Amino acid sequence: MPPIKAWLRADDRKGIRNTVQIVYLVECAHHVATKIAAAFSDDDVNVIGFGGCYPNAYAHKMLCQLCTHPNVGAVLLVSLGCEGFDRRALLDVIRASGRPVELIGIQATGGTRKTIATGQEWVRCALTDLAALPRVDMAVEELIIGTVCGGSDAMSGITANPAVGDCFDRLVAAGATCIFEETGELIGCEHIMAARAATPALGEELVRSVEKAAAYYAVLGHGSFAPGNADGGLTTLEEKSMGAYAKSGSSRINGMLQPGDVPRGRGLHLLDVVPDGEVRFGFPNINDNAEIAELIACGSHVIVFTTGRGSVVGSAISPVIKVCANPETYRRMTDDMDVNAGRIVEGAAAIADVGAEIFGLVVAVAAGQKTCSEQLGHREFVLTYKAFAPPSPACAC
Repeated sequence: MPPIKAWLRADDRKGIRNTVQIVYLVECAHHVATKIAAAFSDDDVNVIGFGGCYPNAYAHKMLCQLCTHPNVGAVLLVSLGCEGFDRRALLDVIRASGRPVELIGIQATGGTRKTIATGQEWVRCALTDLAALPRVDMAVEELIIGTVCGGSDAMSGITANPAVGDCFDRLVAAGATCIFEETGELIGCEHIMAARAATPALGEELVRSVEKAAAYYAVLGHGSFAPGNADGGLTTLEEKSMGAYAKSGSSRINGMLQPGDVPRGRGLHLLDVVPDGEVRFGFPNINDNAEIAELIACGSHVIVFTTGRGSVVGSAISPVIKVCANPETYRRMTDDMDVNAGRIVEGAAAIADVGAEIFGLVVAVAAGQKTCSEQLGHREFVLTYKAFAPPSPACAC
């Protein structure tokens, strides 16, 4: 395996990328943040943010975790100046992590042009400082890896997802931390998951999380089943659930997280993405980018993304590895896909073969190899409103 050389942060966390994040704190600052980043298209300078004006505890927690993610080296906060987001509290969190950070306000700075110029000058200095950061050895067991599926089809549950499950088993055996999610796409699998829980109390929490998701979707009047899933040959939510569940592999489940919770221990964890309480904010994850952001907020260095229909999304913080379930989709969209799991259905490879390939690619990407989405410049990001109650102590094993 290639050696992993990571960037050592002031808070002693290790990152496999060395990014600058430009963070808009209300949609009114999004344009200015984008213009600041436009001057650095050849650098790892990205734009993330929260478009809402009134405060939300979930969004604040997410940005605190994302801005102090180990793959993030420096942060520029861009405020309009009158939004409700608690920008000073976010600034303090980032500053306490030891990362270079600056807060600029469009109104106080004097408008669009002056703020763009000020922001670009700060980013130039930050990039110079980041280039001098020390690199240290990083072991596979120090990695956190998340997985999500999107654009699923009838092949997903029999090729890509089981192969990722095999990869997760290998990663867990190597001492790494793995996170799977989509409780709304695990309906019907809750008792199977509970049987794998590290404790009976955790098993009960896993069941409750899926029951909560089922109730949430019942109120909405529809589940996590897109028209493209049906066009791709999926017939029922149960079929989709079994396919999504396959990504988790067969290892013991050690804990359950909420968005922004970094696992306390190693091993396999479930991420509960469905809000608590009454339905207030609509669909829990309006697209796959929201789920990717939540996995990253839990500390994921790398995201493994399975797709049958074909998805092209990437991330602004952590590299995204695309595992294509359908061989026809892979041949049609080769530039966007990292792994052809469709070889399984054609008899050219076994699930274990592809699982081993994904494992090797995770390590290679952690060591610096660029994924297809990175090479193509995909840096998508979505953050919306949600609400969560404090988790049960049983969720942390």
